Amino acid sequence: MSVNALSDRINNLSVSQTLAMAAKARELTALGKDIISLSLGEPDFNTPDFIKEAAKTAIDENWSTYPPVDGYLELKQAIIKKFQRDNGLTYQPANIVVSTGAKQSLYNIAQAMINEGDEVILPAPYWVSYYEIIKMAGGIPVVVPTSVATDFKITAAQLQEAITPKTKMMWFSSPCNPSGSVYSKEELTGLVEVLKNHEQIYVVSDEIYEHINFSGTYCSIGSIPGMFDRTITVNGVAKAFAMTGWRIGYIGAPEFIAKACTKLQGQVTSGANSIAQRATIAALEADPSEIKYMVDAFHKRRDLVMKLVNDIPGLKVNEPEGAFYVFPDVSYFFGKTLNGTLIKDADDLALYLLEYANVATVTGAAFGNPNCIRLSYATSEEILTEAFKRIKEVLKEQ
Repeated sequence: MSVNALSDRINNLSVSQTLAMAAKARELTALGKDIISLSLGEPDFNTPDFIKEAAKTAIDENWSTYPPVDGYLELKQAIIKKFQRDNGLTYQPANIVVSTGAKQSLYNIAQAMINEGDEVILPAPYWVSYYEIIKMAGGIPVVVPTSVATDFKITAAQLQEAITPKTKMMWFSSPCNPSGSVYSKEELTGLVEVLKNHEQIYVVSDEIYEHINFSGTYCSIGSIPGMFDRTITVNGVAKAFAMTGWRIGYIGAPEFIAKACTKLQGQVTSGANSIAQRATIAALEADPSEIKYMVDAFHKRRDLVMKLVNDIPGLKVNEPEGAFYVFPDVSYFFGKTLNGTLIKDADDLALYLLEYANVATVTGAAFGNPNCIRLSYATSEEILTEAFKRIKEVLKEQ
């Protein structure tokens, strides 16, 4: 079969670099190589027992028929309470759509709102799939670069400069994947002051790492006056509750957007997994203190990784306030030869680390920042210590 038999849409679609590197690491491990994978954004904890018990009860109670396309009412009510408790956002059931993971939530939004040629502002670094999801919908990603010097955050002036008559949306995450940056209320308010003058622009706020947050405070942009009716807040249970495989995400959005996403989902996947939905009710109704042990562990690992990274000459890094990644600037090594290998860019460095250090990372180019690489610290302190020991050794200039 020829690639010509495939659609232009799929031929123009890039492979997820995070998943590709994780797959490569698994292949090398299967061949007997001692690979440490710091490439995938997945907690190394098990799903808490009280959530698993809720799933078992749901099975016993025979929650096995088709669920509503946009989610069980009881789950929507739990989501509404969570939004009010944690984010100061007041929604009704008609504003909520439950999907098969936050990634489907994002895809639904793009397909429901973006027309051919619409521009979508993406502060870089951005999560790897934003760019491709927007492209698939016919949108034009407008990448706004940031750097380690600005904590990888977009400024109000940069936002203003990026806006054109074709701007339809802005997408961003806080805490950010891949940089771990968390926007403060003051920083978000500065962005809102710009957005107030451009009422046609809607904001997608990806808050899936919300609870893995070491800053002590959190602000949802939708809670800032003037933004509630123009913000689609995306969240899910994968990261904070260690439920990546359960595949439950959700949005809070203006009703007309929620209806459009439900309409699309009804033709694509219908409702999300019924048992996973029932388990998610237990997760969201629980006090956030139930997952504090995981957050505390990530915080401790962050502190360890900062020490290890800062001990490697040539790496520049911000101090991430959330999520479980570091995103060092590695441009110091560009143009240098290490172990006979010329390092031209971050792609080369990521491949070099895989080959010579047996450590899998992800190139920053996948996240819109070609000067960096992403490393996940969602693994044990022992493994992290060994991984950075290997990295330090192979980055020594010969």
